Amino acid sequence: MTVNSKQNRTDFEPEIEKMLNDSLLVRAEPAYKVRTLPEVQTSLESFFKNESSLMSPGVEGLKRLGGGASKEQFVFNLTQTGAPTQRCVLRMDPLESAVVTSREREAAILDLMQGVVPVPKVLWADYNGDKLGRPAVITDFISGVTKPSNSTSNVSGFGTAFDKTTREALSKPFMKYFAAMHSVDWRDCGYDCFQAPTEDPFQAARWQLNWWTKVWHDDVSEGYPLMGLAEQWMRDNLPAANPDDLVFVHSDYRTGNYLYDEETLDITTILDWELIHIGDYHEDLAWAAIRSWSTVEDGVLLASSLMPLEELCGQYSEMTGRPVNMNSLYFYQVLGLYKCVAICLATSVNAARNTHNHQDALLSWLAAAGYAFLSDLHALLERGNAK
Repeated sequence: MTVNSKQNRTDFEPEIEKMLNDSLLVRAEPAYKVRTLPEVQTSLESFFKNESSLMSPGVEGLKRLGGGASKEQFVFNLTQTGAPTQRCVLRMDPLESAVVTSREREAAILDLMQGVVPVPKVLWADYNGDKLGRPAVITDFISGVTKPSNSTSNVSGFGTAFDKTTREALSKPFMKYFAAMHSVDWRDCGYDCFQAPTEDPFQAARWQLNWWTKVWHDDVSEGYPLMGLAEQWMRDNLPAANPDDLVFVHSDYRTGNYLYDEETLDITTILDWELIHIGDYHEDLAWAAIRSWSTVEDGVLLASSLMPLEELCGQYSEMTGRPVNMNSLYFYQVLGLYKCVAICLATSVNAARNTHNHQDALLSWLAAAGYAFLSDLHALLERGNAK
């Protein structure tokens, strides 16, 4: 591995590069028209009528689900003759969103994770939006909450706090599923929408850095010198990853992105798989401990508001047999905050400015949150180590 190849800014996972380039084609489109419930109802009814496996299908109780800066989400009951009513969720792309993702990759990973960790089951998919008007997936509905019912935390899991009993109970399935999802062998996945960074030991980190640097450069309207400094530091300090240790990286596994039952305190499903890719397991460990979704108790930051980072890494190593390299962890802490800034201060702002999303108010809120991520990135680079 030469210095020049470590600095290679044009090396991307092919599927990701295509996805990002395709997203630029909609920039000149007129304002996005938020789908009304009658419009969605009509689209769903037309879609199901063409499904030969369904007998006299009907759509009832259609409602919009709150939250979600990246997808329009709806819940409904699917009825048919001779079969029980099925509760379903429709996730549909707006014109632009906080992150550019692929419904094909989302559907693929949900299929691969069936029986491994609790995930929604994909019932139907329309990858290109030919049938439903926009790219979409339809899954079964799974009940649960993302935060305590009496919580006053912000959207997307930001600031969620648990009492000691809840924290200790949720920590067990959180770590169990952390290890389990990283146990799925990507070599045998059978989906060509994923490519693996196996060309050299630094490609896993390089692909991620190039991905989010392209996002930043494509979407940002106001530059910040700290982002250039962070990018160059990461290019100079790419961590190596053994190809045998690569895993399916969830890329957003944290409190706020799983549902749990408030009575049993068990995780009922893991959500938000859109950013899935094959990469270094340190990336998920670092992401789980980002401050915005990690509370501080007695001066100690609790990763995903569940446990100290040291405990998270220790349990992960014990359960998987994989060592945690602190230099790799630090790199991915920097990358995680770099990514958050790109999402909040570039892509979200761009989508809101273009009125290409259904959640302009939420995107504007994310833009404000971007400055907190920028401040955390500055502090992390000054600190110079993972902890």
